[in-house]
Amino acid sequence: MPSVMTAQYGEDRRIADTGGPTLAGNAVERLPSGRVNNGVPTERVRRAAVLEALGRVLGRHRQLAFDAGAVGIAALDVWLRVVPEAETYNYVLSVIAVAAVALRRRFPFLVVLITVPGFLAGWAQLAAMIALGTLARRKLLSTQTYIAAALVWLSRFFLWPPGEFLALDWKTHVHDAIYGCIVAGMPIAIGLLAHAREELSARITELAASRERERMLHAHAVRADERARLAREMHDVVSHQVSLIAMQAGALRMAAADPNAKQVAGTIRMLSTRTLDELRQLVSVLRTTSGDDSPQPRIEELPQLVSTAGIPATLTVQGPVADLPAPVSGAVYRTVQEALTNVRKHAFGAPTSVLVLADADELLVEVRNEPPDGSLDCGTLPSGGHGLVGLRERAALLNGEFEAGPTDGGGFMVRVTFSLVRPLDT
Repeated sequence: MPSVMTAQYGEDRRIADTGGPTLAGNAVERLPSGRVNNGVPTERVRRAAVLEALGRVLGRHRQLAFDAGAVGIAALDVWLRVVPEAETYNYVLSVIAVAAVALRRRFPFLVVLITVPGFLAGWAQLAAMIALGTLARRKLLSTQTYIAAALVWLSRFFLWPPGEFLALDWKTHVHDAIYGCIVAGMPIAIGLLAHAREELSARITELAASRERERMLHAHAVRADERARLAREMHDVVSHQVSLIAMQAGALRMAAADPNAKQVAGTIRMLSTRTLDELRQLVSVLRTTSGDDSPQPRIEELPQLVSTAGIPATLTVQGPVADLPAPVSGAVYRTVQEALTNVRKHAFGAPTSVLVLADADELLVEVRNEPPDGSLDCGTLPSGGHGLVGLRERAALLNGEFEAGPTDGGGFMVRVTFSLVRPLDT
């Protein structure tokens, strides 16, 4: 039979307290695989630390390096195309266009407007194309992007000065119009592709984190189910047998005439009563512990969770929720967290309402979202399906009722009802 220490703190803590693998004066490091390394970092750990530090350094300076490279390429394009008979304003407009490339991240549309004269009356073609690509990456296919694309196309189609443009034949005009479409279309295509890549990378990262969270919730639910099963067995079998022993010992003590027999019966009854108290304590620990020593979130943290969900969500809390039991309060938080994550994954941008309603007997948690807006729909991400399973198992362990499914309006609803009536003690 496990001790109370084992049920409350876990097997690793019990071994450490009894002088197991953890030795005094020897630092213990837990590796990602779960193995323990007694103060000696492995080569894999050192390599991972070096790569992580290098990634942080490169991440800080990568944007600056890209900006410097863009300005350098634009300047090289101007320098290679300069002609001796050019006017002064051709040089000035080209230099201004090259310098403006450095500000394309902060003012993308304004930089396009600045580079267009340098392209039209100078040689800053790449500067205008780089600025247009940045604008398409930031604004996608917006009105500003269409206007900027038209200006870049015009700069490639129109030949400065106007007299030389009018002297060209119609075949040259058609040729310049085609190349103008290429010059204006290629930066937009590259910008849209870069934006799609960023969105996909962010969604994949979010999906990986969501699956890891679902796996942890499922593992916690399985462990909690095992603890609940063990508590039921101890309550129904062991406690019953020990109670019978205590009752028989009490009857023997009252009926026995021999003083030694009375003393033995009294000792048996005392030990049985003490064992029953320890069993009740152990059953209570098994039914209430969450399986780890980390602090669990509570209902009081829901406003911060809803405000940082990344979707238009509202929170309504009614009734006395400050004095709820820790397992119920943590289950409410995890339910809302998982439901908001599912909305962000499968119905991005959909208006969502979170309702927490408590009274003296039960607690209702409902997360309901409307159909997603088609203009903000980024596609449905695949899911392992363990999130709702974990929530259902968590609710069952707390004698709650779980319900989830689509609504009549095309949205989705997750509802959990927890009973706040305490069952009779053993």
